[in-house]
Amino acid sequence: MQHKSDVEAADALKQAYQQIRKEISNVIVGQDEVVKFVLISIFSNGHCLLVGVPGLAKTLLVQTVSQVLDLDFNRIQFTPDLMPSDIIGSEILGEDRSFKFIPGPVFSNIILADEINRTPPKTQAALLEAMQEKSVTAAGVTHKLAQPFFVLATQNPIEQEGTYPLPEAQLDRFMFKVSLNYPSFQEELQIVKNTTSTTQQSVSKILNAEQIIYFQQLVRNIPVADNVLEYAVKLVAKTRPDSEFAAPQVKRLLNWGAGPRASQFLILGAKCHAVINGKYSPDIEDVQAVAKPILSHRIVRSYHAEAEGLSTDDIIAQLF
Repeated sequence: MQHKSDVEAADALKQAYQQIRKEISNVIVGQDEVVKFVLISIFSNGHCLLVGVPGLAKTLLVQTVSQVLDLDFNRIQFTPDLMPSDIIGSEILGEDRSFKFIPGPVFSNIILADEINRTPPKTQAALLEAMQEKSVTAAGVTHKLAQPFFVLATQNPIEQEGTYPLPEAQLDRFMFKVSLNYPSFQEELQIVKNTTSTTQQSVSKILNAEQIIYFQQLVRNIPVADNVLEYAVKLVAKTRPDSEFAAPQVKRLLNWGAGPRASQFLILGAKCHAVINGKYSPDIEDVQAVAKPILSHRIVRSYHAEAEGLSTDDIIAQLF
């Protein structure tokens, strides 16, 4: 897949994005923001954490995205007794008396890690090597994963009993943390109409793996003005209580700020956000558009913020 120039390629990405959104809307009613951030994280070569109560079509969304993008899809249901080998695969003794590696479900393009906080840290960590290194190691041998590789993890915000919350270092691996809200009354009417009849909604394939890798490279090639780079890095620095850029209010409301990975994702996300909105270079508005889902899981509120009932999104809004 070759285009004469990056401008032509950027236009092609914008067009593909709009077609993908249209196809997904045939199956998923509403959840526009969620779909937008899932697609931005795929084109930015990141991963996404979805937080929402059961029944909000998280699994259906991932399945639909994998169909539209013509990618292999595997779902892993995380449970307390899940072992690392259940994810990455294991060595077995073959008929010829030699060991051979049987790949696990992680060897796919899109992985849905369902209820990732239900499994112990040892098993969570097995998936995180795959997310960071795009490879898995079994019995001392490293196996490369298929590209593109994208993890969409879900977490249930209620029922915290019997769960293992992801530590900050593991949360940091996710580009976005996106909260799913209940549908509006009209949207829920539409959902019930669509799902309680015999009508089957189908989707067309828009992009394949090779085209997605091409667009991921394109997003990295997009130029960024120095003032936008400085704004993104300064925005992240403002979340750190001991930073020279932190306002007195932030020092009071936050115990811990975001790391350098947040700055990298802000720029990558802003680049992709600019292209899908018809721009050839991101501006400050694009950085702000992706800031909340990038920063929300990378900052730790203080006792004062919790006592005042301020959410991480409220605190991030004060940084702009």
